[in-house]
Amino acid sequence: MPSASSAVSDSGRPVPSSLWRNGDFRRLWVGQTASQLGEQASLVVLPLFAVLTLNASADQLGVLRAVGQTPILLLSLFVGAWVDRWRTRTVMVLTDVGRTLALGAAAMAGLFGWFGLPALFVTAFAVGALSVFFDVAYQASVVRLVQRDQLVRGNSALESSRSAAQIGGPALGGALVSLLSAPIAAASSALFFALSFLSIRRIRRRESTPRRLERPPRVWRQIHEGLRLVAGDAALRAVCLASAAFQFSFAAVMTVYLLFLPRELHLSGTAVGLALAATGPGALLGAMLAAHLPNRFGYGPVLVAAAALGDGVFLCVPALHGSSAVTVPALLVVNFVFGAGGQLVNVAVMAVRQAVTPDGMQGRVAATITFVGMGLSPLGSLLGGFCAEEWGPRTTLLATAACMLLSPVVIAVSPLARLGRTLPVTQNAPLTAGRAEGDE
Repeated sequence: MPSASSAVSDSGRPVPSSLWRNGDFRRLWVGQTASQLGEQASLVVLPLFAVLTLNASADQLGVLRAVGQTPILLLSLFVGAWVDRWRTRTVMVLTDVGRTLALGAAAMAGLFGWFGLPALFVTAFAVGALSVFFDVAYQASVVRLVQRDQLVRGNSALESSRSAAQIGGPALGGALVSLLSAPIAAASSALFFALSFLSIRRIRRRESTPRRLERPPRVWRQIHEGLRLVAGDAALRAVCLASAAFQFSFAAVMTVYLLFLPRELHLSGTAVGLALAATGPGALLGAMLAAHLPNRFGYGPVLVAAAALGDGVFLCVPALHGSSAVTVPALLVVNFVFGAGGQLVNVAVMAVRQAVTPDGMQGRVAATITFVGMGLSPLGSLLGGFCAEEWGPRTTLLATAACMLLSPVVIAVSPLARLGRTLPVTQNAPLTAGRAEGDE
């Protein structure tokens, strides 16, 4: 049932007088914030523990990051088809339980002295697999919980929550690994996933999902429909290609970055966490700007400018030397600018993608773009680790940072650059997959 503060439109969607008076959206927002905080902490805890405690080499760190990202490549398309047939609340609740158990088990293993590289690989893969389900489900849930004219504000609010998580997650993870232990750091992430579970399970609205056909299409047909829609729509195709260019190069950059900061600049785990946490305030600013700038300057110009600024700023990092008085402040500025530009692009692109995608295809389109884009992340991580081992972190960081500029170039030459101040119109497409409303 809808929350008491919302009316319901003929389409079954809530019509609150304000986005924040939609109680179910607030519960999603709280759960998303907690989930992202746990995920951001774990993304720093596992690599830093490998580097600082287990003395992992560059190629081992690349393998570790690739293992955590491989589920995106293996599962995204299947997850998208599955999410379109089930209530997103159910998917998010189950994944929160799974991630809580996975990191809780890792914490217990660490307390008994069993937390070596094999355990890190298993934990990274499990958390990565469950995060694929959660990320696809929460993106689809926004469309089911708010109206179309609230998509930008809703996505801006959720991306702001992710920004808040980026402020606290890296700093918390880095500090706990440096000052206490990796098991305690893993346990803290598990607690945040548990908090997300408690919030999201309180969502009361029964989602309007496509009604199940007498003979539901096979999963491969559902996957093919998502691939065909993305390939056939110029805007979605451009989003997919730009995402692929960014995620591949960014995965390589981050693998080298996590080696460069402690080994080349001689920063402690706490300082590394602080530098990474600066992405959060920048992303918070970017999410706030995303609610206003596209309506003033147009989606196209904002996307091109924000992508070029946010990605290009990483070219400054290889010029830093040693743990001088300007090193950490410079890293804070770089990560702040990167967070602002990247988040502005994320919010605007997500709104465009959701606007042109039919409701019954939201999960599959999100999963298809995730598959093509983030599916390249494992290869980027492996390449970054291999090149850092062969060429050294500084040279590799410069080369991979330059590759990040491919993404704004793709946006600039695509139809996305010509978008104006209003969102495109939703396509008409048959809803061929799903379950009846209320099925779980």
